Amino acid sequence: MDDVIFDFISKEIKSNKTVAMALITKSSGSIPAKEGSILLVFEDGSISGTVGGGVLENEVIKECKKSLRTHENNLYTYSLAADADLGAQCGGKAEIFIKIFRPKEKIIIAGGGHIGLKLYEISKTLGLHIVIIDDREEFVSKERFPQAQELICGNIYEGLKNYDINQNTYVVIVTRGHEYDEDALRAVINKNPGYIGMIGSKKKVKHTFDNLRQDGVDEEFIERVYAPIGLDINGNSPAEIALSIMTQIQFIKKGGTLNHKKDVKK
Repeated sequence: MDDVIFDFISKEIKSNKTVAMALITKSSGSIPAKEGSILLVFEDGSISGTVGGGVLENEVIKECKKSLRTHENNLYTYSLAADADLGAQCGGKAEIFIKIFRPKEKIIIAGGGHIGLKLYEISKTLGLHIVIIDDREEFVSKERFPQAQELICGNIYEGLKNYDINQNTYVVIVTRGHEYDEDALRAVINKNPGYIGMIGSKKKVKHTFDNLRQDGVDEEFIERVYAPIGLDINGNSPAEIALSIMTQIQFIKKGGTLNHKKDVKK
């Protein structure tokens, strides 16, 4: 059974999807499943396995879905006594550990120019799975990006439109021109990445957003886009812009505060 469970997990990870595993680590008294029982919850809400069914399993599934959003591992203790919150009648207790299995985080860099190159270098240091998309062969070559896991040369819009993107993916749009940036944004704005950022001045960003609104793109999707891209670190070189972009991604991913650590009082 364990081999089957981990085959399921491996298959999901290879498909760039996250899985929550709930494992009964300890039990006492009467509970509907034994220690070692495993339940998997997938991104689409489907499940495999069981931790006993009933109100306990319903609660565990709910916590697994929450962990799929937060990517946090957690240990829970459930009482199945009649006077406990679950209202069960078994009378036992169960400790259940929820573990998240997720694929390597991906960054898709649309545009292999100066900023894209510097962003690639930072992404290497952070151990991200790096995807470079550009329509110019010289800006998406193995010589320029030797350690990128994926190099996609061709139409940027089509490349992004056809790419499997989810919450584990961060999309950075830094192409060579405003019209290409807009095309790239159109390709991903209705998808569900963990981050979408687009370079451009406030004037150009407003023009792009107005175009999207005129074409019926929902305001909720537009508001998710970080544009102009990056945090304001008062630097304009390609390296500084790349640093501001990656800092923004980390801030969003980790729930940062933008405070100086020396000013944090604990």
